[in-house]
Amino acid sequence: MKSVRSLVRPLVERLQAYVPGEQPKVQGLIKLNTNENPYPPSPAVLRAVKAGVDARLRLYPNPTSELLRRRLARLHRCTIDNIVVGNGSDELLALATRAFVEPLPDGRGSHAKQPHASTVQFFTPSYSLYPVLADIHGAGCKPVPLGPGFSLPVAGPLGRGGGRFAGSLNPDAALTFVTTPNAPTGRGYTTRELDALCRSLRGVVVLDEAYVDFADEHALSLALRHRHVLVTRTFSKAYALCFQRVGYAVGHPDLIAALHKIKDSYNVNGLGQLAALATLDDLPYYRANFRRVRATRTRLCAALRSLGFEVFPSQANFLLARPPGLPAERWLHELRKSKILVRWFSSPSLRDYLRISVGSETETDALLDAVRAIGTSREKGARCHDVSRSARGKH
Repeated sequence: MKSVRSLVRPLVERLQAYVPGEQPKVQGLIKLNTNENPYPPSPAVLRAVKAGVDARLRLYPNPTSELLRRRLARLHRCTIDNIVVGNGSDELLALATRAFVEPLPDGRGSHAKQPHASTVQFFTPSYSLYPVLADIHGAGCKPVPLGPGFSLPVAGPLGRGGGRFAGSLNPDAALTFVTTPNAPTGRGYTTRELDALCRSLRGVVVLDEAYVDFADEHALSLALRHRHVLVTRTFSKAYALCFQRVGYAVGHPDLIAALHKIKDSYNVNGLGQLAALATLDDLPYYRANFRRVRATRTRLCAALRSLGFEVFPSQANFLLARPPGLPAERWLHELRKSKILVRWFSSPSLRDYLRISVGSETETDALLDAVRAIGTSREKGARCHDVSRSARGKH
């Protein structure tokens, strides 16, 4: 009889799955590793969700999130046909891969020669889900390194027809993912830069704006200006609805219709739709929290720099920082001993850094206290080591 593993597709057997941030299994940890909003949903949203727990639970939700799409269309001054709602923006990224990219004929994914129609390209470093989505689909991956300071790798002037982009960017790739602001670096990109990038590409471009509410600019207008551009957003990061999983995409009706064709029948739960609608009715509450997060981000950045960290400028609700003295992975474990979770990536381009979510004022104070304590302990250890070496030298 065949082994159970032999029943699994070879592509899936080879697959390296996406690795999410650690979820706490013990009480009392400060969670600064998954970029959640430190402030809760508005009281109006909580009331709407509680009110929705009634006899409607036995019914299917609206299959296309019609009321939410209409409300989003009013917010973004477009039509309902410009919007699709997903089970978080991650589902929409997966749907875009399935809708716009042909699998490679031999199913070898990123290990095969990549015809344009089967190419998914993305900048590195960026969201590590992108290559996983390409591999699941059996498409070809094309990572393109970012420029100095994690900038878009522009080479040459930006003319009327778009710029010429460096880093082997393929203008005919079927699908290009751009995280803006970038994750995990926090680097923001101007609408002008993104417009030039979109005009230089002929395949579908997804501008992944998961963190845009913490940034100085957004590029949603490009999804309504260019026929081949989609902008994806989420209610998770800025609007404190991670638990509900609601995201959306804005773009040309033909692209949106393609995503509607292949989404699951009832992909967004009813309570999530109610929560998102209530969120859009209380935007001043959230905008005040955005200002709080940005102010804390500025304070945290300055404090970490004063403690010897190299911190990159950020337009998101997190910071990418190179810690002093000890390796970044060691800092990860030392902070965890202090009951603080941050994120560390093992990839060569990021292994010297920590990604630190911006928490509440209290959480930020606790983080900085832990950093100071670790630094003091390290300095004492170094002094003891020097004294010991000096004593040995006298003998």
